[in-house]
Parts: sequence; structure tokens; C-alpha cells
Amino acid sequence: MIAVAYLSAEQILDADDLPWEDVEVPEWGGTVRVRGMSGTDRDRFEASMLSKDMKSVSKDTALERYRARLAAACLVDADGKRLFRSDAEIKRLGEKSAQALQRVVDVASRLSGLTQEDQDELLGG
Repeated sequence: MIAVAYLSAEQILDADDLPWEDVEVPEWGGTVRVRGMSGTDRDRFEASMLSKDMKSVSKDTALERYRARLAAACLVDADGKRLFRSDAEIKRLGEKSAQALQRVVDVASRLSGLTQEDQDELLGG
């Protein structure tokens, strides 16, 4: 039998486990850093899609600025700090090129483990 060395709580908590990727966005004239969501970030993102009863996906809420909200949750600076925090900033981000946002969203989804099935569920599909 092979001995398995299990991780301690401290080792897990100290692990630098949030992947990131630099993404060229020609529409914006440069490169952005996209970081995968933490568990808390993803819970918050998914909760923002729920209806007021917190039991079902609100299609109107889910569809409104979906790409901008997902991109905002994952766009960070070189130090890992989120670039877009306020509702006003996220609204303005949503007014940017759909193609540019989709490029960021594709990477954000992959790095956050957000599958197509997850996205369909969040969008009420």
C-alpha cells in the first residue's frame, strides 16, 4: 500500500490557487489580466442571478449585464485587485464591445470552472 501525504488545513489555505491569464483585447488597445473567481466570488456571482425568493433564477436579472458582471468579477490589476467594483462601473463595462467582453468572459469562465451547463442554468436556460 502506498502512503498518501494528505494536505493540512494550513497548506490548503496557504496555496496560491487562483489561476490567471493575460488576454489581448485589441478593441481596448491592450492586454488585461483575467483571474478565476474564488469560491466566495463565484457564490456571490451566482447569488446575483437569483430572484428575490432566492430559489430560482430570475431570467431578467440573469440576462442583464451578464457578460459585464462576469468580466468585472474576474478582471484584476497586476496586484490581483478587481478593476471594476461599483454597479456604475459594471454598467459602463457592459456598454463596451460585445466581442471584447466575450473574449474576457470565455477566459473567465474557463479559469473559474464555469461550464456551459452552469451558464445555461444561470441564464435560465
